[in-house]
Amino acid sequence: MNPADLPDAVVRAVRCAVEDGELGADAVVPGRVVVERTRPGGVGDYATPVAFQVAKSAGCTPRDVADVLARRLGAEPGIERVEVTGAGFVCCVLAPLSAPLVIRDLGRVLLPSGSVGAGASGVRERVVHEAVLRLAPFVPASSSADLTPVTPVAPVAPVAPVAKRDGDVVARFGADAARWAMLSVPVRETPVFSDVLLIQGEASEFFRVRYARARACALRSNAARLGFGAEPGDVTDAPDLLRVLAEHRLVLEAAAHHRAPERLTRHLVELADALLGFQYRVLPHGDEKPSAAHRARLAVAEAAGTVLAGGLALLGIDAPERL
Repeated sequence: MNPADLPDAVVRAVRCAVEDGELGADAVVPGRVVVERTRPGGVGDYATPVAFQVAKSAGCTPRDVADVLARRLGAEPGIERVEVTGAGFVCCVLAPLSAPLVIRDLGRVLLPSGSVGAGASGVRERVVHEAVLRLAPFVPASSSADLTPVTPVAPVAPVAPVAKRDGDVVARFGADAARWAMLSVPVRETPVFSDVLLIQGEASEFFRVRYARARACALRSNAARLGFGAEPGDVTDAPDLLRVLAEHRLVLEAAAHHRAPERLTRHLVELADALLGFQYRVLPHGDEKPSAAHRARLAVAEAAGTVLAGGLALLGIDAPERL
């Protein structure tokens, strides 16, 4: 099971528990549930507070609801273990991710292309608004896991402007770097601009994300020169990269729901770092011949590059194939 499938599994567990009489007949089945990665020191891989959402209408405590859901979720394919913590948090441990399934799941996500240039007056408010319009809201269709954009809405929170002391940040840093800085912090916070944005090195998150996208393109080109292409298959040496890829739909939904583009920027940085650490295992070394393992690794790297490009496009930032 991919992490992005967990919300559907949780809703299904609530619905079935109500239908089977394990929860009160008046229990309200939520249309949307929150599933997030467990914080450091927590239990399991992912956790949901859905029991608190259901308990009042079910006429019982969150802990009782969580116990019912834990039993049902524990029987779901792809979930290895479920534990209840605290007053009723349901925590899940997933089976190892399948690279072909992760790649297939990414194909369900609509990844727009193109960018919108930043203006000069009220620049940050416009940049945030444009990003929210691109994101808002990506929600799962009623019975499938596809993400479908519906009527866009403006951000709710007031948008903190660029500080006067920073001057014309578009002229100083370029539209893409300035846009990245504006979208990397919550909309209520004043964005921070520094010369790190101009660094073509690992100190710059903006550079690392675009460089990782370019590296994915280079891997594809170099593989073609060696006479092979991508083919999804088992990949056992990229657990971090697969996990971040598998969470992409969850991140898009959360960024759209909270109208928080900074959630997407954080996700892209994590994905870029995972890809840059994995890239050295993609192509054959020395006299090594291309194998099924190389083709499978290339498929994962290409998927990561596609997600990086799509994520940058959602933010209105160019994703060059070469840097």
